[in-house]
Amino acid sequence: MSALLAFLSAVTFGSADFLGGIATRRSGRVFSVVVLSQLAGLGIVLVVLAATGGEIVREDMGWAASAGVAGSAGLVLLYRGLSIGTMSVVAPLSAILAAIVPVAWGLITGERPSRVALAGIPLALIAIALVSGVRSGQFRRGPGMAEGIGAGVGFGAFFILIANSESSELWTLTFARLASISVILAVALISRAGLRPARGCGWLILGAGGLDMVANLLFLVAERRGLLTLVSVITALYPASTVMLASVVLHERLFHTQWIGLIFAAVGVGLISVG
Repeated sequence: MSALLAFLSAVTFGSADFLGGIATRRSGRVFSVVVLSQLAGLGIVLVVLAATGGEIVREDMGWAASAGVAGSAGLVLLYRGLSIGTMSVVAPLSAILAAIVPVAWGLITGERPSRVALAGIPLALIAIALVSGVRSGQFRRGPGMAEGIGAGVGFGAFFILIANSESSELWTLTFARLASISVILAVALISRAGLRPARGCGWLILGAGGLDMVANLLFLVAERRGLLTLVSVITALYPASTVMLASVVLHERLFHTQWIGLIFAAVGVGLISVG
């Protein structure tokens, strides 16, 4: 069940990124899309929280808030890296590290997946790179590389920190989102970035924020029912759904290596699920 939830989280994360990317492309206002989509996600989780309630452990507020700060730092670094570097390098680099960091942490702290599941981890990491359209020799020093690495570490730290919260999933995500919005909003104000959305982008931003929150919820539920080592790897396959949506909606051409990456992803997720 945890593998399925993690897979759904990856699909939802990738869909949110697709909508956010379209909104950013149309408006050219990165911080506007990020801040408003984060606020939209917070609004949705607050409505659900008011209707359903949930247990809160006050000691966990720090873990959730720290996760939100790490995630927002990763998001800002990712968008900066995408703006100054090669997208097909920066994005997969961040995704690979977002998987490697929690995998390493899980193994160090005592998680022991089965041998079959462990065999699926490297296949999933290779799939991330191939699906994203990376070419041989592209991973070399250049603009955006440092930001991509920083973004991946930030996302990986988010997975680790939020897994330490034992409050209900909705309360955990509320604290994390409040912290992330505070950080991103502060950066936007310091950089004097405009936050007004461009005409016609409202529904895209709302969709991106809503899907991002759903993806976070699915990840958290999956992690609490499985191993962080495995759940984080499957979740980090989110570029696959972004690429597939770009192919179907925007008619972007998929290369042979990307199709191979999708096969690697399927096999890797299968092994992790069976294991």
